[in-house]
Amino acid sequence: MAPPGQLLPLARSLLPLSAPPFVSGRRRRLPTLVLGRALPPPTWLPHGRLPPAHPLPFAPPRRLSRPPPPATSLPGASPGGGAEAQAVLAEFVTSERVKVAAMLGLALALCNADRVVMSVAIVPLSQAYGWTPSFAGVVQHSKQSSFLWGYLVSPIIGGALVDYYGGKRVMAYGVALWSLATFLSPWAAARSLWLFLSTRVLLGMAEGVALPSMNNMVLRWFPRTERSSAVGIAMAGFQLGNTIGLLLSPIIMSRAGIFGPFVIFGLFGFLWVLVWISAISGTPGENAQISAHELDYITRGQKLVKTQSGGERLRKVPPFSKLLSKWPTWALISANAMHSWGYFVILSWMPVYFKTIYHVNLREAAWFSALPWVMMALLGYVAGVVSDRLIQNGTSITLTRKIMQTIGFVGPGVALLGLNAAKSPVIASAWLTIAVGLKSFGHSGFLVNLQEIAPQYAGVLHGMSNTAGTFAAILGTVGAGFFVDRMGSFRGFLILTSLLYFSSTLFWDIFATGERVDFDGTG
Repeated sequence: MAPPGQLLPLARSLLPLSAPPFVSGRRRRLPTLVLGRALPPPTWLPHGRLPPAHPLPFAPPRRLSRPPPPATSLPGASPGGGAEAQAVLAEFVTSERVKVAAMLGLALALCNADRVVMSVAIVPLSQAYGWTPSFAGVVQHSKQSSFLWGYLVSPIIGGALVDYYGGKRVMAYGVALWSLATFLSPWAAARSLWLFLSTRVLLGMAEGVALPSMNNMVLRWFPRTERSSAVGIAMAGFQLGNTIGLLLSPIIMSRAGIFGPFVIFGLFGFLWVLVWISAISGTPGENAQISAHELDYITRGQKLVKTQSGGERLRKVPPFSKLLSKWPTWALISANAMHSWGYFVILSWMPVYFKTIYHVNLREAAWFSALPWVMMALLGYVAGVVSDRLIQNGTSITLTRKIMQTIGFVGPGVALLGLNAAKSPVIASAWLTIAVGLKSFGHSGFLVNLQEIAPQYAGVLHGMSNTAGTFAAILGTVGAGFFVDRMGSFRGFLILTSLLYFSSTLFWDIFATGERVDFDGTG
């Protein structure tokens, strides 16, 4: 046994050559607590002989060669090697922010599914209530109009509410209201047409807050280098909701009756609200489950607007005139309008186009109903990952947004010209799928850009541009009918849409910016 005050040879051999971090000054002390476990007294203390059952009561302290790699990006965007990439992927999948993105994607999937279920249900409803084909056509037209008029009013108001109350609260109320409208639609249709149309107005008004709320939550929860991917995940849910509604509604109706899809989708919406309220917080700092590492990563990676006090916010009115006085605002409005024009023209008129030109009823082809929107969901996420990777590698945000939006407009413009020149329905369907898929690159263009040029007014700015998009959707769908009646052909309207895509690309590339714009006149 070594004399008192002298280290055992074994313990001395286990000590590092350089002083570990817990050593203070020249005196070296072994810690009494390692990994939260109390150690027995060292042998050099009086009566500190180690018991035989503990040959080595401590692990020698080790200095880490480098700190654990921080989460740098979404899956697919990690600059590290295989081990680091797996660590980044595991961190992201289990993070609190990915739960927020997943819940946003589910909400938008319900949003779109609740829209399209009536398109599937109109035929069995007509048979159940004895509606004539002409009256069913009036109901279908009125249904679309009532939804769009409700959707036209709410985005600006909803966007202002999002900027004031935050995306969590407004999204919860929105999903609850549109789920209630969906749940009550069959009951209302059985009683009167006007009561039924009022549920469609409520559906449109409630769904108008969905995208501004989504943008607000992404702004609060994701660093600048992950926002495109987060929007890609959320919008993938939106596109898949279209497919879910079109494909599942007939199956549910065959087993649960006409009211089945309305009841099931409505109940899922109520369930989503319960999970959203209990599991998701409005900001990372309010989340009790988030790790210190993730909170620090999010905070360091974003530039948040200074929060105003309640009194200031009550007196604050969005500066609409100043918002409309800047060219980047008009670049966003133009991009949103063109995106909605192309989206609703394709959604509304392409089945008629294929039936007229190629004599193919694509509403009965499940693969056509699903494939373009699945492609849009997949490419939207890919575009988000590529966009974030460009920013991480040093490409300016402005140039990144212009690249993504150019692909999102020029791609569909060229694809529609290819659709016009196609000689068979298979080739035409391929061009249409390409057009719809490449449109999703715009989600990493104008849709993310709202957060960047005006984070404090992102909600109301989104509402303004979304209202312009709704006007464009109405003009495009109605104008296509008048154009075809006058010109006698769909091909001319497709050429017009392509030219509008190219013009909007030029306008965006000239006036868009990825930098914050001073709308308050403070700098």
